[in-house]
Amino acid sequence: MTHQAPPRPAVSRRSAGLSGHVRVPGDKSISHRSFMFGGLAAGETRISGLLEGEDVMRTGEAMKAMGAVIGKEGDEWVIRGTGNGALLEPIAPLDFGNAGTGSRLTMGLVGAYDMETTFIGDASLSKRPMGRVLDPLRQMGVQVVKAAEGDRMPITLHGPKATAPIVYRVPMASAQVKSAVLLAGLNTPGVTTVVEPVMTRDHTEKMLRGFGAELEIETDQEGARHIRLQGQGKLTGRAIVVPGDPSSAAFPLVAALIVPGSDIIIENVLMNPTRTGLITTLLEMGASIEFLNGRDAGGEDVADLRVMHSELRGVTVPAERAPSMIDEYPVLAMAAAFAEGQTLMQGLDELRVKESDRLAAVARGLEGNGVDCTEGKDFLAVRGRPGGKGLGGSGGERAVATHLDHRIAMSFLVLGLAAEKPVTVDDANMIATSFPEFMGLMRDLGAEIG
Repeated sequence: MTHQAPPRPAVSRRSAGLSGHVRVPGDKSISHRSFMFGGLAAGETRISGLLEGEDVMRTGEAMKAMGAVIGKEGDEWVIRGTGNGALLEPIAPLDFGNAGTGSRLTMGLVGAYDMETTFIGDASLSKRPMGRVLDPLRQMGVQVVKAAEGDRMPITLHGPKATAPIVYRVPMASAQVKSAVLLAGLNTPGVTTVVEPVMTRDHTEKMLRGFGAELEIETDQEGARHIRLQGQGKLTGRAIVVPGDPSSAAFPLVAALIVPGSDIIIENVLMNPTRTGLITTLLEMGASIEFLNGRDAGGEDVADLRVMHSELRGVTVPAERAPSMIDEYPVLAMAAAFAEGQTLMQGLDELRVKESDRLAAVARGLEGNGVDCTEGKDFLAVRGRPGGKGLGGSGGERAVATHLDHRIAMSFLVLGLAAEKPVTVDDANMIATSFPEFMGLMRDLGAEIG
């Protein structure tokens, strides 16, 4: 796997104005789910625009190991699924590499089957806690046969002869936990209910309905969503067009905002309101972002974004916005490094359990490049320096430690494009997990990066 290869440092340098039109890869969340639901549905599913990063391919390999037939015809991925309730027991452990989303969702999917499944991953994934997914699965009757200390990988699950439907109130804002319970509910008799006090990305609900599942959503007086799924229904294959990933679009977007003279267009970006917290925040900071050609693509809102260099100002980002931008805080911190005044990001405790402790990784990287910041238990305050004077300078033994985290690597390479001195990250290999085209795409816009 790429992220087990010898470290490959990368450096970015102050660049002239970025320009051009680019299209980012397909949305990672939707791509994972496309392989899963297509592999589970009866009949044929055709996917265009799929993100072909390592994480998503791991999910595809897992579905193949359980009986789905998956192949590529031209630009489309074609899947012939097993039918709901008909997955096969894999003969070998499912290796998810670095894919947290793929592994957690698949645990929910297979937990409802009377079979034994083992999950393994790389060093980074093996450190990430899985208890938040395993706890509701245990309530449904799933047996955790083996697990490393702290409910970490390697993990072996064995489902009961019949899973018990539950009403589960998600204790934290997590689309992965919500989705894992709903996926377990697909092969569970009766109605499985997930109560979500804070709305998170809703791709699972939308796609389940698109594949034919019986699913109802009701919002109570307190604003909590009650998602009810009728189990053991039929899923039918369909065509899917995957829109551009807003989490990937965030990198050229922020780069254009902080590099003087920039004017770019990012095409076909997903505009689902559960995913646009970063754009909302950047607009509050004074960003020049225009929404062009807004349209519907397979039930999701998409648009082209015109982004121009902007004089940013610090803002306070409320904790309740975190679910809609949880993956974008690292690159937001890079924008904050060039803003006038302080940017305070609150409610960041979820960043502690991502591919790395992202909150600590961002803070250490900022400090190593001359950015004034304060890290708290669940917040980050960044005091910016418009123009980037004195920023940068990480290199050699002082290179930014990425901790096998793709978003840390890409975020700090964006920082270097506007900093006075170059920025070096200790390894760029893992960028391939989510955005294999990142380096080439940024160079096409005029970025000094490599």
